[in-house]
Amino acid sequence: MTGVLDGIRVLDFGRFIAGPYCAALLGDMGADVIRIEKVRGGEDRFISPVADSGEGGTFLQLNRNKRGIALDPASDEGRDIVRRLVRTADVVVANLPEPTLVSLGLDYATLSAIKPDIILAMVSAYGSSGPYKDRVGFDGIGQVASGAAHMSGEPGRPVRWAAPYIDFTTALGCAFGTVVALYDRQRTGKGQKVEGSLLRSAYTLTNSMLIEQALLDLDRAPTGNRGYQIGPADLFETADGNWILVQVLGRPLFKRWARLMGEDHWLTDPRFATDEDRGQNGAILSERMAAWCRERTLEEALDDLAAARIPAGPVYTPQQALDDPHAKATNMFTGMPFPGTSKEVPVVSPQVELSETPAHYRSRAPLLGEDTAAILREVGYDAGEIEALSADGIVGLASQPTRSDDDERSEVAAR
Repeated sequence: MTGVLDGIRVLDFGRFIAGPYCAALLGDMGADVIRIEKVRGGEDRFISPVADSGEGGTFLQLNRNKRGIALDPASDEGRDIVRRLVRTADVVVANLPEPTLVSLGLDYATLSAIKPDIILAMVSAYGSSGPYKDRVGFDGIGQVASGAAHMSGEPGRPVRWAAPYIDFTTALGCAFGTVVALYDRQRTGKGQKVEGSLLRSAYTLTNSMLIEQALLDLDRAPTGNRGYQIGPADLFETADGNWILVQVLGRPLFKRWARLMGEDHWLTDPRFATDEDRGQNGAILSERMAAWCRERTLEEALDDLAAARIPAGPVYTPQQALDDPHAKATNMFTGMPFPGTSKEVPVVSPQVELSETPAHYRSRAPLLGEDTAAILREVGYDAGEIEALSADGIVGLASQPTRSDDDERSEVAAR
């Protein structure tokens, strides 16, 4: 099965999440993505290991549909390999600070001198300009710098979200920008630089609250799980010790909720006239909702709320999220085999569904150096040269047999 980006080659110098996920999205749509990492493995390969060979869950998720080559890009021989690969590529993805890109010869000026129509998708913590441009950072930097951690917590106790949503948002934006750049190249024949930063993504996500602050000077205090602009909007414990989220937004929903609670008189109460009013008086609404939930099991509460057409959902553990019947019925996860795991890896299925040109998974994440020899042959190295590069520590070759298009790739594609 081919994809929309079939014939496009992407060199993925990414690490951790933002860069690798950007490249993975391009791979899902058919691009030939080559992950380039250090001879002994990238920083992100072995975080929170789940496989016998040490790969972590994030690595297995973000490096599907990629081939892997292990090399030392800082060595003279490694730089020559990179130059040969760049000549065959359409896109280079790198989430590294600008000075590091320059030192490795991965900056746009150097890349475009090798291949004039190349597209560089680069990600950094703060962007390539401004007083913080040389600083490094992770997802949490964006959360705390944008006001998100402050508003997600309680007074005097900010909270960082466990899910790295800023990394993934940045990757989505860069993948979109890369596809736009490819489209523009079809029209103009020119490449360009696509740049994203964690901080800009974080500001994108908190922009509405920042606009409110700039225009109204409200200096809102955080309210924990309780919504500050709508109500009731909170987490509530049910009679059987479970928790649910209930969110009521807009007059029609509030009308249905008040009638379900038997509080019709609140529909004419000025304290609850608007969403803003209900947010300011949310403690009262949450107290009523909490009392209602304490009288019902999780299943009973969710059934009654669903019947009333009020948005609500259970607070799941990770295992409960995997076991959810809706997730199973809609194939939210694709089981992908990986050497050294006791079970198939449940990689979330493509994020966006297209009716005519769907994304699809062709292969699992690569073992370290699994495709090194094959990729080097594609750019002109013979067997003797490859062995010499390996002996000198310039490249890493897989210690296990290389996969073939006849086994695991086709197995995943058939799922």
